[in-house]
Amino acid sequence: MEEAILPNQTSLTYFRLRGLSTNPKVQMAVFAMFLIFYTLILMGNILIVITIIYDRRLHTPMYFFLSNLSFIDVCHSTVTIPKMLVDTWSEEKLISFDACVAQMFFLHLFACTEIFLLTVMAYDRYVAICNPLHYMTVMNWKVCVLLAVAFWTGGTIHSVAFTSLTIKQPYCGPDEVDNFFCDVPQVIKLACTDTHITEILIVSNSGVISVVCFVILVASYAVILTSLRKRISAGRRKALSTCAAHITVVALFLGHCIFIYSRPAISLPGDKVVSAFFTAVAPLLNPIIYTLRNEDMKNALNKLTGRKVGKEEK
Repeated sequence: MEEAILPNQTSLTYFRLRGLSTNPKVQMAVFAMFLIFYTLILMGNILIVITIIYDRRLHTPMYFFLSNLSFIDVCHSTVTIPKMLVDTWSEEKLISFDACVAQMFFLHLFACTEIFLLTVMAYDRYVAICNPLHYMTVMNWKVCVLLAVAFWTGGTIHSVAFTSLTIKQPYCGPDEVDNFFCDVPQVIKLACTDTHITEILIVSNSGVISVVCFVILVASYAVILTSLRKRISAGRRKALSTCAAHITVVALFLGHCIFIYSRPAISLPGDKVVSAFFTAVAPLLNPIIYTLRNEDMKNALNKLTGRKVGKEEK
């Protein structure tokens, strides 16, 4: 007789990733596109971090949080894109069980940390615009560091809880993950047991975090925009530009989280497109949004580039 699978046992040692397409021509096009996107993500976000470190005028709370956002975007895209690029040249697209668990852990670590970070950035803008005279008192460096520790700790706790819900399930049957990376909704469907309670916990965890943070963010920017309507100054245009950039990032990022994690673990036709946008396009748009709509960043980038050119000419 075959030995029964215990509730916490897993017989699978690897999963197969289905990828974005099985058509060779489409795979090549996807490979080229993602390679370009990943290169630009690394260049754009690393350039932002270097510029913020280099230019002392950007040593403020807003740019401290922006440098964290760029760092997270680099890490977030690195969790999934390199593996996807390698798998393009592989027919089987295998990933070990341990590697799959690690991918899920870091994916949700960086994603949840970014959600909390965006919420903190909204609070930072609220204080700066609605209470400017006390801004440096409220958002001093001690507070900024404590907030950074808080959103990184919150992301870690969320990721540990999320990953634990997944790995305690038994996996003994189907091994094909319907995506180009391991994510909880797709992996949990492969468990050979009833996962109804687990799916409820996943929705109540990630879904609620996404929705609640989104509501807080919308409320914060509504208060900010209401405050800006009462002002007539040059600073108003700058504040509106900054808020518009933040709102764009929030809508792009949290829109994906709400779409994927606020419903049961079922596959929809648009899931892969949304996942591709989430892992490759959103991290690329962040540096574009924050540099093109931010005069301080554009001036600092021009200054940094100009100095480098000057040194090369000498």
